[in-house]
Amino acid sequence: MADSEESRFAADMQMRLVEGGPVDYTFRTEKPVEYVAVANASDGILGYLFACDADDAAGWVDRPAAGAVAMNSGTYWYGKLRDAKGRGLLPSQALAELSADTGGGWSGQVVPGSRARAESLAGLREKAREGWEPPAQPEPPRGRGR
Repeated sequence: MADSEESRFAADMQMRLVEGGPVDYTFRTEKPVEYVAVANASDGILGYLFACDADDAAGWVDRPAAGAVAMNSGTYWYGKLRDAKGRGLLPSQALAELSADTGGGWSGQVVPGSRARAESLAGLREKAREGWEPPAQPEPPRGRGR
């Protein structure tokens, strides 16, 4: 392919990827957010779903103390949020709908009565870190016979 033909091909491919891509809420906001806690029976609170209609924002904040299960369950909840956005729901409507989700399992379910408000997404992230301590430094491996 000639250089100009390659450029047109690359531009065409980029347009196709953007045009047919999934629709998502914005993941960031500086405004206050509504949120709900999500928990499962074995790990407790995994994280928080949040929403802010003013910025068309909604997403997941995992709780570091819940480890990999919390991060992985975020994938499940992001899929649910993507579906809600695709159906034209406002972030707060999606949050209300997901609050009724009784899927449970490893990805958890919304804790009844946990809907609350945080002054910012940063504040919610700080709440999620409460009680979390970084892992201790592992001891260096010991050599044999020493």
